[in-house]
Amino acid sequence: MPLRRLSLLSVLALSLSACTWVPIQPQAKAVRVLPAGAAPAGCTKQGEVEVSVKHAVGFYRRNPVKVRDELETLARNEAPGVGANAVQPLAEPVGGSQRFAAWRCP
Repeated sequence: MPLRRLSLLSVLALSLSACTWVPIQPQAKAVRVLPAGAAPAGCTKQGEVEVSVKHAVGFYRRNPVKVRDELETLARNEAPGVGANAVQPLAEPVGGSQRFAAWRCP
């Protein structure tokens, strides 16, 4: 019986790692994610957004790529609210949080 329970927990943990917890909002689908670095030419900075997701569930650490994707999705979801159509990471994610610059580009 303990082996069966361990197998069930393993399957559950693997299935959680494949989940996407953050859906993209319809208005955010047009928001681009720019690469980190210099300010984009011809764009006007609309402000900054800070977003966060769960990077760990109990003792289980979530896949860092999934966490990064969800942070980008959340930033894209926030961008239309500040009049932006592009977001750019300002730093690497730390503890499930990340800051993005919000830009209005032609």
